[in-house]
Amino acid sequence: MTSPISLPRFPESYWLDSAKPLPDYPKLQHDLDTEVTVVGGGLSGITTAYLLAMEGYKVVLLEAGKLLSGTTGHTTAKITAQHDLIYDELIKQGGAENARLYYEASMDATRFIESTARKLKADCALVRHDAYVYTNSDSYLSKLEDEMKAYDKLGIKGSLESRIPLPIPSKAAVKMDNQAQFHPLHYLHALIKTFTDLGGEIYEGTTAVDVEPGPLPRVVTGDRYKITCKQVVACTHFPFYDGHGFYFARMHADRSYVLGLKVEDEYPGGMYLSAEDPKRSVRSVNLADGGGMLLLGGQSHKTGQGVCTINHYEELQKFAKEQFGLKEIVYRWSAQDLVTGDKLPFIGRITASSPNIFIATGYRKWGMTNGTAAALLIRDLIMEKENPYEQLYSPSRALSAKTIVNLVGENANVAKHLIAGKLELVHKRPEELANDEGSVVKVNGRRAGAYRDTDGQLFLVDTTCTHMGCEVEWNDGERTWDCPCHGSRFSYRGEVVEGPAEKPLKIIRS
Repeated sequence: MTSPISLPRFPESYWLDSAKPLPDYPKLQHDLDTEVTVVGGGLSGITTAYLLAMEGYKVVLLEAGKLLSGTTGHTTAKITAQHDLIYDELIKQGGAENARLYYEASMDATRFIESTARKLKADCALVRHDAYVYTNSDSYLSKLEDEMKAYDKLGIKGSLESRIPLPIPSKAAVKMDNQAQFHPLHYLHALIKTFTDLGGEIYEGTTAVDVEPGPLPRVVTGDRYKITCKQVVACTHFPFYDGHGFYFARMHADRSYVLGLKVEDEYPGGMYLSAEDPKRSVRSVNLADGGGMLLLGGQSHKTGQGVCTINHYEELQKFAKEQFGLKEIVYRWSAQDLVTGDKLPFIGRITASSPNIFIATGYRKWGMTNGTAAALLIRDLIMEKENPYEQLYSPSRALSAKTIVNLVGENANVAKHLIAGKLELVHKRPEELANDEGSVVKVNGRRAGAYRDTDGQLFLVDTTCTHMGCEVEWNDGERTWDCPCHGSRFSYRGEVVEGPAEKPLKIIRS
């Protein structure tokens, strides 16, 4: 009898595990002056800092935790303009010209990543693959046909296929030719080295909490130090500074899950995404030992609003057993992404009244190309150069009536969870928790969050999110407290893992 294949006990990203450690960068402990302050140490922030340093700007890069430890370190790392079934929708939403611009921005980003990796001699395993959106549902066949018509109208190189190379059930697929994949951290390590060689400064463990706007804006850190500069760029996933743009009400946060698998079947090449839900994303990785690994992703849901989160990993595990001859689960991890009302990122000036403060957010799970496109656009805006994508991505762009209706629905959903969390009846008590178990509990007659670690130590926190007062929920897959309203996440100790919250959960003394 073969032993059951189990999930790894703790989440760990392959990209973070396989990349060489970066140097430790200091925490900012003094005021300073610079030309540009870039906040956020993921792909967008690092690429923006690199581009501006290459143009001769004096740039400071701030990261609240460690560089590359956020969404960039937990991606599936597809470099593609095939962002699900999007082009037919974009044509209907804003016209063929906007849809064409979106495609061209993604392809420009792809070419930039490839040429930069070559120029910097980044050993990032960048290889070209065709990308497929496939379906095994009769109800999606017409949607794929409409997407193919959009490809033809926009001049996108691709085809409508009756089958895919991957040996899983499918009835049709839209193929986009000659896309790519890579190891994102190996690529970004090369940009970081070049940036620091050019004199760029990096500060880790430094949380930006506010901006004092003006001709010379000042970025304020959690320790109340200030960076005076000419331009501020917020690449913090969720904007740490809102600037009266009300971005918390214009986006929602989604979580999705990834397994790194050893499988029996030989991989045929290509990158794959199912059209229907639950999503299934598939790509391969060539490992350092010469072997291969399959990355299987999917199970998207709004942050803090999923079922028991470990079940999402288990559903992916079940799919892998059924379709690929699963041998071993080597890694598991999850990622969080922000989605705007019209599915286009917000990239550019945060508001018309603050022309020297820029944001980049809302990548909808396609951060490798959208994040790179954001860096290229923001560089041009700071340099006062024309860029064809400025109006397409403008955070101040007009929204369609349908998009506004969707946003009203999103905010009604927020209100529902705000009220539900306050009215929830809680009966469980901390002493009922087993080791390595977390739950909402009742402490002194009030709702609280409890986690008992593997050694039996109990951690108690107030479950009221420090962003806007919603009640956080336990995420057993990641051992975090997640907010169902705007996607803030906290460790079991209460520290902020992801914004928009800036302050930790209050500790409750038992």
